[in-house]
Amino acid sequence: QVQLVESGGGLVQAGGSLRLSCAASGSRFSINAMGWYRQAPGKERELVATITSGGRTNYADSVKGRSTISRGNAKNTVDLQMNSLKPEDTAVYYCHAAASIMYYWGKGTLVTVSS
Repeated sequence: QVQLVESGGGLVQAGGSLRLSCAASGSRFSINAMGWYRQAPGKERELVATITSGGRTNYADSVKGRSTISRGNAKNTVDLQMNSLKPEDTAVYYCHAAASIMYYWGKGTLVTVSS
């Protein structure tokens, strides 16, 4: 069973920066894509950014140009650097990983951006 552990959430003022980190463990298979999703109160979970094992990235339009996703050399960690944060970025951020045909989610880390 793959476990994803997120860290780095917190309270930040608008215009500030945060770096989210996620570490995966327990996978019997190579982890392919990893990424971050978020869910704001009263809204559906949405994609923030993903990155494949080959380094191909994909960003939501809402964070493009303000965020950078990266993976560690061991390919079982993923970071999300978020800059120029806005109040609308407030949400619980979930780490996601795909290994073989399975998908896994972390428990989430809360990011609150104050205006």
